[in-house]
This record gives sequence, C-alpha cells and structure tokens, in this order.
Amino acid sequence: MTRTVLVVDDDPDVREVLGLALSVVPDWRIETASDGREAVRRCGHGGVDAVVLDVEMPGYDGRRTLRELEAANAALPVVLLTAAADTAGLLDLGALAVLAKPFDPLSIGLTLARLLRWDA
Repeated sequence: MTRTVLVVDDDPDVREVLGLALSVVPDWRIETASDGREAVRRCGHGGVDAVVLDVEMPGYDGRRTLRELEAANAALPVVLLTAAADTAGLLDLGALAVLAKPFDPLSIGLTLARLLRWDA
C-alpha cells in the first residue's frame, strides 16, 4: 500500500533533503509544499496520509497550519519539525510528535514510520 507524506517547510534545502531521505522508504510517495497555505489546500484535495510540518514559517506558520488541518481532517497525523530549542507546548497543539532540526537523514524515515505506526 502506497502512502503519501507531505513535507511542508519554507526552506527549499530542508524540503529537498527531507524529501530525499523519506523517498527511500518503500511504498512512500513524498510530496512537498513551501508554506502552510499550500499544505492546507493540498490536504483538502485528499490523498495525503501524513504531514511533516515545519513550525516556523512566514505567513501560515506551523501552528496555524496545524489548526486548519485539524479543522478540515482531524484524523490526519501531523509531525512537527522545529529548530527551536524550546518545544514546550508544541505537542499540546495536537501533533503526533515533535522532531528536532537538524535531523538525521539516514534515520528519519524509520523514525517517522515508527511514530506513524507504519511498517517501513
């Protein structure tokens, strides 16, 4: 079963590295979005099984994006990604987990599979 993961980050380098790191996981299709507004639009069309969402972005930041995604589809698992040292309260927003930047590209796929409870 192919699953689609939407990677949302305003930094094109992070999108590329994370996209490549996750693309090696069997049966995962990786899509990317450069901001929260695009993520909400893309998730609204269906076909996204999980979202990896940067917290700090201009405009629709991760908090606002998460609220809008939950309002549209409460069952969609969202994993937050942040470079902030203080992550207190982020799980209270309703995300499945919070992962730190920088991340290990060699293990992030297995980490996400474990968090999502998907076989990798």
